[in-house]
Amino acid sequence: MEQTKREFERRCVVMKELRVIDVDETTNEPVIEGYASVFDSWSEELGGLDPFREKVCKGAFAQTIEEDDIRALFNHDPNYVLGRNKSGTLQLQEDEKGLLVRITPPKTQWAKDLMISIGRGDITQMSFGFTVELDRWSFENGVDVRELLKVRLFDVSPVTFPAYSETECGIRSQKEIYKKRQTQKQEQERIDKEKRKQKLALKKQKFNLL
Repeated sequence: MEQTKREFERRCVVMKELRVIDVDETTNEPVIEGYASVFDSWSEELGGLDPFREKVCKGAFAQTIEEDDIRALFNHDPNYVLGRNKSGTLQLQEDEKGLLVRITPPKTQWAKDLMISIGRGDITQMSFGFTVELDRWSFENGVDVRELLKVRLFDVSPVTFPAYSETECGIRSQKEIYKKRQTQKQEQERIDKEKRKQKLALKKQKFNLL
C-alpha cells in the first residue's frame, strides 16, 4: 500500500567512498565527493518503538535534485555552509549506484580543516535531511519494510557523530512514523475485513442460486 508522508527525517550513511579530490578537472578546485545514498541497500533496524527496515529506490531523488534548493552543511549547522546546488557549489546526481554528491567547499579555514579530517578518515559519515513524498510499506521475513519511492531533499551533511535518532527532530520523526503506521495497519485491517465479508457474501449468493 502506497502512502504520502511529510514528516522531516534524517538518515545517516557510512560513506566508504567519501573522499577529498585535491583538484577537480572541471572546476580546478578541491572537492568533497561521495555517495549520500546507495539504492536498494537495506538499512539497519530503524523505528525504535515499532522496528522496520528501509531502502531507497532508484529515482527517489530525481525530482528534488532538479527542483529544490538544497544545501551541503557541516554537522547540519546552517552556520557552516559547504555548498548549494542553486549556486553550483553542490552537485547532486543519481546514477546506477545511488545519489552522488560533489561539493566545492569555500576557501575558509574551517572548510580546509574539515577536508583534512575527511582525508585522514576521521569523518566518514554523512546525514541527509528529507521529507517523504511517496513510500511503500510491506512485510517481509517477519519484519516491516519501507521503500522510499520519492523524497524531498533539504540538506546533505558530513557529520562527526551521526546519531540522528537521538536528536529532538529524530525522536519526533520516529514517533510520527509509529503513529502513521498504526493508522495504516488499522485501515488495512479494515479493508481486508471488508474484502472478506464481500467474498463471503458472494459465496452465499452463489450457493443460494444453485
